[in-house]
Amino acid sequence: MTHLNLLVGGPTSEWPDQLTAGKVSGDWIGVDRGTLRLLKMGITPLVAIGDFDSLSADELKRVKGAVADIRQAVPEKDETDTQLAVTVALHEFHYDRLDIYGATGGRLDHFLANFWIVLEPRYRQYAPRIRFIDKQNTITFFAPGSYEIKKESDKKYLAFVTLEKVDNLTLPDEKYHLKNANITRPISYASNEFVGDTGHFSFDSGMVAVIQSKD
Repeated sequence: MTHLNLLVGGPTSEWPDQLTAGKVSGDWIGVDRGTLRLLKMGITPLVAIGDFDSLSADELKRVKGAVADIRQAVPEKDETDTQLAVTVALHEFHYDRLDIYGATGGRLDHFLANFWIVLEPRYRQYAPRIRFIDKQNTITFFAPGSYEIKKESDKKYLAFVTLEKVDNLTLPDEKYHLKNANITRPISYASNEFVGDTGHFSFDSGMVAVIQSKD
């Protein structure tokens, strides 16, 4: 499976250990200050995207001198920098998965804009390809169907989050079961756990985020 990474400019304190150590494989797209942080780690992204209003003139000069493909937007725009980057990542690059780092922590309005991006019609079909990864969490998204998921070795908790109306949500073999539940609103079935190394779930409509997390 091929994957593309996207680094947003959120707090570095929320980075997972593998990113802090520079051990995340794959190609990168930099978003705003995320581009500068990639360069400081010795990584040149395929594309740098954003209004770059978080960078000083010298920092922006460094970015423009290092990255061949710069997509600079005006600060007054209808889309966030992350939306601009996700559009480019999904429409111009054909990877099997898009892992997004630096998109959690800090401002809640930015996190919610990032989290709900998969519900936009233009991104919805790509939702199963997208993951958000930070120091404590891995968030994946699922369309209706039946699934087997694998436990991440460093994670303890498992949550199923309905992002909209969901029909017949079934959790047959997790620590806490659910059978054919019809949920009419967004809700987090938090603090569930795997019983073994894998778990299964299914649902018939809507979209579900699955979060593996640790304290």
